[in-house]
Amino acid sequence: MIGMDSGSFLILLVISVVVALIVHYGLRVRVRTGFISFLGSVVWGWVGAWLGSPVFGQWAFNYEEVYIIPAILGSFALLVLMVDLVKTMKTPA
Repeated sequence: MIGMDSGSFLILLVISVVVALIVHYGLRVRVRTGFISFLGSVVWGWVGAWLGSPVFGQWAFNYEEVYIIPAILGSFALLVLMVDLVKTMKTPA
């Protein structure tokens, strides 16, 4: 997945946008409000989706070398982890 084609990039981007919408607006798990925060969630969600197959394995449905369920799990996991890390760093000791 290092040298991916544009189809794989777009699939990961769609997964990232959908997961970011659910996490940011649906579950309201976010660092702050606003569209810029949502775009940050999309970026981190894309990285999580990209790392989903190497971390969670290559199983279930795949399309254009992207395993859909591990990509969704990776996107969700990295988004929640990043929000938790930022909130932990902002909290005074």
